[in-house]
Amino acid sequence: MEIIPYTDEHRMFRDSVRKYLEKEVIPNVEEWEEAGITPRSAWKKLGDQGFLGTGVPEEYGGPGGDFLYSVIMTEEMSRTNHMGLCTALHSDIVIPYILSYGSEDLKKKYLPGCVSGDIITAVAMTEPNTGSDLAAIRTTAVEDGEDVIINGQKTFISNGINCGICVVAVRDPKVQDPYSAIDLFVIEEGTPGFEKGKQIKKVGWRSQDTAELYFTDCRVPKANRLGEKGTGFLHLMEKLQQERLMCAIGAQALAEYMLEITIAYCKERTAFGRPISKFQHSQFELVEMATDIKLGRTFLDKLIVDHMEGKNVVVDVSMAKFWITEMASRVADRCVQLHGGYGYCDEYPISRAWRDIRVTRIFAGTNEIMRQIAARFMGL
Repeated sequence: MEIIPYTDEHRMFRDSVRKYLEKEVIPNVEEWEEAGITPRSAWKKLGDQGFLGTGVPEEYGGPGGDFLYSVIMTEEMSRTNHMGLCTALHSDIVIPYILSYGSEDLKKKYLPGCVSGDIITAVAMTEPNTGSDLAAIRTTAVEDGEDVIINGQKTFISNGINCGICVVAVRDPKVQDPYSAIDLFVIEEGTPGFEKGKQIKKVGWRSQDTAELYFTDCRVPKANRLGEKGTGFLHLMEKLQQERLMCAIGAQALAEYMLEITIAYCKERTAFGRPISKFQHSQFELVEMATDIKLGRTFLDKLIVDHMEGKNVVVDVSMAKFWITEMASRVADRCVQLHGGYGYCDEYPISRAWRDIRVTRIFAGTNEIMRQIAARFMGL
């Protein structure tokens, strides 16, 4: 029984996305991985197909689709086995900040370009000395007339090189309460004082342009603030439920993909005169992984439905984020083992999936933080 109420339109959308990705994205993944970046033209093509900002209302250039289109897009992107085109970050993490908290002028200015692929987005929270503790950020925004002057540094920023706009978390040094000091500003590429630093070389996510960002006396209009002054921390907390849910969705889909390609490999690979899928050990490994994956899917689909109904599922999403990403990491390791030495070679797709899944236990709030959130709500 399906938990998620997919319609024929949703299924048609999934089919069109999968066909497009098989034709236009997967053949280019190796080139993008080698280059360490995905070309902006690839984003533009996704926009031309209507695959970006699927939840943006028609009045701002989007199709006004429900959250299931985002789910489908994230799942299908995971099946491409690369993270360069991180559409979930763009469409389901950054765009919602502008859509929910931006002024009418900001929405009209930026959202149509986000949908068309002419604008690629990023969000900058993490700093060299500040990760999960967002209230401790050091990047400052000092008011000066109708502007603010921003100084500071951000790191580990996905889409950092390609981004046309970035939602940046800053603090007012004159406000003592660290939670009320936080604001979010939209900063455009090319703004004087906004510099994109070096691209960070990583173990995985090699086609994703993760970068350091620098702000030196960067003057930004107050009109670019998202929401009222001092509400930035609240807005971050409000959107983290969906961010962590998207992380779990991507990890679940990647786990399903890894199992799929490993079953196929085990049926083809022979040892001692028969496919290794016929050995009891291989069968037990595959069945145990399939069971974990099915458990994850059932848990996740229920959360997706609850999220769409507007329910507060922060605790359950925190649990899903840490459990599913850790389950997917176990699946990756076991799949590599079943591939043997070939699993450690880049010519086999499992090696990239194994590298790429690891960071999901760190970003969107570390899994240790997820456990702390759950423990707090359990009264521990």
